[in-house]
Amino acid sequence: MHEEPSAPARTMAPHLLSCPPPPAAEHRTTTIERGSFCLARCTCGWSGPARRSRDRARTDAAEHLDAS
Repeated sequence: MHEEPSAPARTMAPHLLSCPPPPAAEHRTTTIERGSFCLARCTCGWSGPARRSRDRARTDAAEHLDAS
């Protein structure tokens, strides 16, 4: 059986380690309905509490955007 030589280990170039991280993604919120509840979600992963009031879920989303 023939074996291929192993590839050299990959290492990160020194300049990549000193580069600043990419800018944070823009926050975009939306509301989602689950049964009789509505909740706000953001593209950053944040999720607000489930609310019976759609208006309160939208307020949660606006408050999240203001805090970001």
